[in-house]
Amino acid sequence: MKKTPSRSPTARQPSKAMSGAAAKKSRHPAKGPAKSRAKNPPAATELPPKALPRVRVGSGRLTSGPQAQIRRLKAQLAAALAQIDELRASADTDYLLGIANRRGFERELDRALAYIKRYGASGALIMLDVDRLKPVNDTFGHAAGDVVLKAVVEALLNHVRASDLIGRLGGDEFALLLWNLSEVDARKKAAVLEETVDRLPIQFGSHTVTAGVSAGVAMLTAEMDAAEALAAADRAMYARKAERRAASGEPVRR
Repeated sequence: MKKTPSRSPTARQPSKAMSGAAAKKSRHPAKGPAKSRAKNPPAATELPPKALPRVRVGSGRLTSGPQAQIRRLKAQLAAALAQIDELRASADTDYLLGIANRRGFERELDRALAYIKRYGASGALIMLDVDRLKPVNDTFGHAAGDVVLKAVVEALLNHVRASDLIGRLGGDEFALLLWNLSEVDARKKAAVLEETVDRLPIQFGSHTVTAGVSAGVAMLTAEMDAAEALAAADRAMYARKAERRAASGEPVRR
């Protein structure tokens, strides 16, 4: 009977040639290469994204470039708004006399009538026509006529309140919008304006000229629109002009 040879003691022991590091590596197998772990590796020719301007998160502050652009745009906007205001004012203002032109006056008259209709306020419209302007223009020229118109407007402005409005409707026709007065007070005001301009000495060069105004009054009501109010005041003004011409012996002319 054969005997089974006994195993050498060295067969049951790990080899001394295996170092501690190798043994550790055998217990923890090495992971795959980094490239194999990447899900979407960047292409070799892909360029890095363009750098964005840095923004301080939470501070609300932009970099100097955008801030300068914002300041520039704000300045341009302010200049544009100022120009719009100037254009609006010039569109509603008589260039010679610096008061409302017909467009500006009618717009304010519309607002006044809407206010009267809603709140029951009172107001009057006085239409004025400058007398004896044509002889001044014919004798001394239109430059003298402009001087007369400026003097008349200055006199009218000195006899109205800041809340009242005066406008040039065209040529030598003017209108006044007066607030919060009775018809008696409105007619008294019209008489004062006529007397003031009648006595006004107007100097043009070495010449002194005189003019006058004929004033017609129309009380504003909630039922009127701007056209009706102007028509009523115009009729009253023409009737008053006829009275003044008849009193002075002058022929009645429109």
